Amino acid sequence: MSEIGDFGLVVLLVAGAATVAVAGSKLTDWVRIPGPALLLVGAAIASDLFDGLRRVDFLTVERIAVVALIVILFEGGMHIGWRRFRESAVPIVALGVLGTFATAALIALAAHALLGVSWTVAGLLGAALAPTDPAVMFSVLGNREVGGRTGTILEGESGANDPVGIALMIGMIELATHDDASRWTVLTEFGVAMVVGLAVGVAAGVLLPRFMRRIGLPDVQLYPLQVLALAGVVYGAASVAHGSGFLAVFVAGLLFGDARLAHKQEIERFAKSLSSLAEITVFLALGLTVSLGFIWNQGLWLDGLLLAVVLAFVIRPLVVSVLLLPARLEARERVFVAWGGLKGAVPILLAALAVLAGTEGADRIYGIVFVVVLFSVVVQGTTIPAAARALRIPMRSLRRPG
Repeated sequence: MSEIGDFGLVVLLVAGAATVAVAGSKLTDWVRIPGPALLLVGAAIASDLFDGLRRVDFLTVERIAVVALIVILFEGGMHIGWRRFRESAVPIVALGVLGTFATAALIALAAHALLGVSWTVAGLLGAALAPTDPAVMFSVLGNREVGGRTGTILEGESGANDPVGIALMIGMIELATHDDASRWTVLTEFGVAMVVGLAVGVAAGVLLPRFMRRIGLPDVQLYPLQVLALAGVVYGAASVAHGSGFLAVFVAGLLFGDARLAHKQEIERFAKSLSSLAEITVFLALGLTVSLGFIWNQGLWLDGLLLAVVLAFVIRPLVVSVLLLPARLEARERVFVAWGGLKGAVPILLAALAVLAGTEGADRIYGIVFVVVLFSVVVQGTTIPAAARALRIPMRSLRRPG
């Protein structure tokens, strides 16, 4: 009965927190603190207070996060659509691929120089903190959408650089845990993951609409479930073929987003609702793995704040200003893109991969990444709407009248 009781406590606390998070979503409009920050800190505090929650292991949380990201990335790609993506494809790919590598390298240099960590730990920190996060961006904006190319670039980048960052992190872990591995190993595995993931994603994006048109399901409500199940198939197929399942899912979502289908509106509504639930779930789950006591006692909050400030005010603006030079964007738009590069669930997931692999300094990496993400969500996320107004970046409401 003890095990049943302990698990019951976990279910009670997690389900209760999710209920409060959904019902209290209006609270974030009043306090101006993004929901992910509240979820992360709340779950971390709960895990420190209740022994039962400390039993939630990294492997379980990693699997929860993967499933959540499949939903978030597919819905994000479907929301953008291929036509919108194509209009800003060059800056999106530049930031999503080159920007991820450049950001990872600069973070590694900063971590090694400022925090005194080894190059191995610095490289893992760089890979973990390079990607931005689509779930956080959606949560911060709430029922608003950034207009113009800046919004498409931010949304597209956050979808594109997550698969890139994950593939890069897997390569860095391989380099850190195997003596015979080399930088060529990282590049080779990255290249294979991207090529295979892209191929599977394109094939799925072409075939899924045709499949959905041919099947006749007995209930309209089954169509959204069928599409989301197929998104899982896409991820699994790409992963089994040693490709990036996340890239495959995002690309499939992009192509599927422009397809004309019966019951498309129901599919989009369900995917959006499930994506919101996935966002809540992933931040709660990741928060449960964080020990605030360890972060405080080890002084990691100071290391994280230092790295977060350098990343937000030096590294990100530098990378964006260089890579967006060919794009026809005004200076104020570049500034907004730089400030909108929010960190979220993906960096914490990548740090969790380092913990699972038993890399050097994994606990320190995890603590620092948590602090950086919290800074990004609270400081940058809270000021995104104000920055849009100050920089005259258009935002439109997604609320329906009445």
